Amino acid sequence: MTTTTLPTSGFFRARVIAITDLTPSFRRFTFQGDDLEHFGDPGLDQRIKVVFPTPTISLDDMPTGEDWYTQWRELPEDARPPFRTYTTRFVRNAQREIDIDMVAHDVLGPASEWIERAALGDELLIWGPTTAHEGVSYGIDFVPPAETENILLVGDETAAPAIAVILEQLPPEATGVVVAELPHADDAAYFPQHPGFQYFVSGRIDESRHAHLVAAVSDAAAELAPEGRGAEVEEIDIDTDILWEVPRTAKGGAALKKAPLYAWLAGESGAIKTLRRHLVTERGVDRRAVAFMGYWRLGRAEN
Repeated sequence: MTTTTLPTSGFFRARVIAITDLTPSFRRFTFQGDDLEHFGDPGLDQRIKVVFPTPTISLDDMPTGEDWYTQWRELPEDARPPFRTYTTRFVRNAQREIDIDMVAHDVLGPASEWIERAALGDELLIWGPTTAHEGVSYGIDFVPPAETENILLVGDETAAPAIAVILEQLPPEATGVVVAELPHADDAAYFPQHPGFQYFVSGRIDESRHAHLVAAVSDAAAELAPEGRGAEVEEIDIDTDILWEVPRTAKGGAALKKAPLYAWLAGESGAIKTLRRHLVTERGVDRRAVAFMGYWRLGRAEN
């Protein structure tokens, strides 16, 4: 990738130069690559794609042209390099480095297998914006109104890196609540502290996932959300449809100029659907002030 032909997004080949266990569940991988000086960093919850090699599929099998996704889908299923969605944690262009925080858990698929066995020198492909990108990044889903009294950040372990970056980049005068459910109680140390936020973070107690999220969001919403009349929400079949809505204007900015509460919800689709319904239908939060992203579905692999 050269500066004279730099597209607004693309694939970067990068190798692991450091592995750091941050908490029982969060592992930071530091990557270095010859082209990473051109990796874009719009900030906040910028989504990227990470392509993993497998014992039978190499990184060279991944289409990397402009129409890469269509070409990838046209490949036989057993010949497709697997990829997953992550959040950029830190970008250091001068050092040609990127940090990506991943969740280490039982091996369930190609991503968790790579995380478990990765060693220094291992390579991945990372798709993301470049320094040539200008204007609105649609890989960023945190789009609050310019005037927001409080911010509610909610998620499970898959959303934790995005919440961490948002907290670090919000101004010190911002106020709100963080609600998170993580695999281990000690994972709470993963989040950076913001002076204007209260934290309600719990380790997962049992297999009834997201019980803490539902209870804590209900309590937070009762305090943060003004009395309002509930609105109907269009129900989404999470088994067949994508649970993902980020209210924006036609130009990609916030859907509202001001709001008393802006809610950003991300994680397992079943839990996020429940939380969205509670905020909009039961508490009366303006649906244009609720961004919700079903990052994954229990029992299903997601690219």
